[in-house]
Amino acid sequence: MKILKKQFLSCCKDLDIIKIHGNNVEITSLQYDSRKVEPGAVFFALPGLHVDGSKFINSAIEKGAVAVVHETKLNSYVEGVCYLHVKDARKAMAPISACFFDFPSEKMKVIGVTATEGKSSTVSFIWQLLNAMGKTAGYFSTVSYAYGKKETANPEHQTTPESITVQERLHEMIQAGCEYAVVEASSHGLSPKTGRLDNVHFDAGVFINVTHEHLEFHGSFENYRNDKANLFRALNLYDHDEKSSLRFGVVNLDDPSAEFFINATSKPVFGFSVTSKHIFKNLKADNFQFGLYAENITESAEGISFTINKIIPELMSTKIQDVNIRLAGKFNVQNILASIITVSKITSTDIKDVLSCLNKIKPITGRMCLVNEGQDFEVLIDYAHTPSSFETILPPIYKRIKTANKKLIAVFGSGGERDTQKRPEQGRIASKYCDIIILANEDPRGENPTELLEMIATGCTNKKRNEELFIIPNRPTAIKKAFSLASPGDAVLLLGKGHENSIIFKDHIIPYDEEKEARNALKAMVNKYV
Repeated sequence: MKILKKQFLSCCKDLDIIKIHGNNVEITSLQYDSRKVEPGAVFFALPGLHVDGSKFINSAIEKGAVAVVHETKLNSYVEGVCYLHVKDARKAMAPISACFFDFPSEKMKVIGVTATEGKSSTVSFIWQLLNAMGKTAGYFSTVSYAYGKKETANPEHQTTPESITVQERLHEMIQAGCEYAVVEASSHGLSPKTGRLDNVHFDAGVFINVTHEHLEFHGSFENYRNDKANLFRALNLYDHDEKSSLRFGVVNLDDPSAEFFINATSKPVFGFSVTSKHIFKNLKADNFQFGLYAENITESAEGISFTINKIIPELMSTKIQDVNIRLAGKFNVQNILASIITVSKITSTDIKDVLSCLNKIKPITGRMCLVNEGQDFEVLIDYAHTPSSFETILPPIYKRIKTANKKLIAVFGSGGERDTQKRPEQGRIASKYCDIIILANEDPRGENPTELLEMIATGCTNKKRNEELFIIPNRPTAIKKAFSLASPGDAVLLLGKGHENSIIFKDHIIPYDEEKEARNALKAMVNKYV
């Protein structure tokens, strides 16, 4: 794509511009990494935690940048280059990106999903249901992305990429003929600090849950929740466009912050619950419409079954139908309910017609993934990496394993340079449900791996070292140790990495595939006894 300086500047009309310098230029690409600049690029000199991007302006120009967006005052200019001096270069990146890619979110229906846990699964379920109904849809999430029906693994650890990538992916969905886009909206992406999701015209906002996470970035739970609620505030931002009257929100009424999110928008809101139909009666929000309530939830080796009812605020309940889904984990019922409502409303389709497509839904990579290589014990891989996700997945597995009088073994760690408060809590919760805990690297980043794992161990006060609690930083070695301690009928949980394809250290990154490591270790064990 190409835009000229006049178009380029029109994208910035709402920005705090300090100075414009330079002649007319033809722009062919956008870039914030000077190493990747190509001829014809706009280079965004972003301020970083460790390095100021303005130091790389000359390098970017040498590689062919024809325009520079910067915050730092410059003492000299290169002839033939357009300079845009702004108060916030990162804030400028979103509107310029949206303009460069011809405002893709205005040309399709965009669904944003936010949660502490369950974002990726819900994004995938919505996308799968849309496809099953014959709609052309794309999505991007922590796990993967798709333009139409072809999925690609996400090579980055970033849930929501920078705004250039966000707008580019939405543009590529348009090019692929997509009518719908499903976006995993992280708190980082929704934060005004990053502006990654600015200038995305959301048509639906979906809220699953919010618990303590990413406090190292947001500073407090209140700030974290407030940034997530920006997804619902965004529904009010574009009241002048033709899609305004169709926008809506979907909220998990079982979450304590449900009304906070409902009140963040003036648009109609729909809800769901798995705890009580009476929760609908207590809602005070005028914009709440109706909800779905799931009861008689049971889990078996074949999946989950439950009954779906439609509830209106006056507490009139109507049974819709009984449902059976081949998914593990009762928590997935909430994700499914959110997906059903969202797809029904965004496509103007009766809920029963959406329910007829549920048999097409499949689990996503790294979420309650069963690994079987002929061993006589159970192995499950899951991305769970927070105290709340531990409290969600561990109790039902613990109950099932203890009923059979077997052991529950868990391998997990915690992300380095992230919320340190959650580490002892992870250890405490795991100790409550697991017989044996093996602490191993997740992504140590700049921290000492052993010291990080020792912080988790402070919560494991009831576990004996080297009998019930092991610290083995090397994750493949830790997995082999867990398997060696498993007896027939036991369950081994590999938590925290899920779909991720690397382990990040201070000065290097190593490729890593949890499922591959588990399968290789299991094959070696099984073959040893054949």
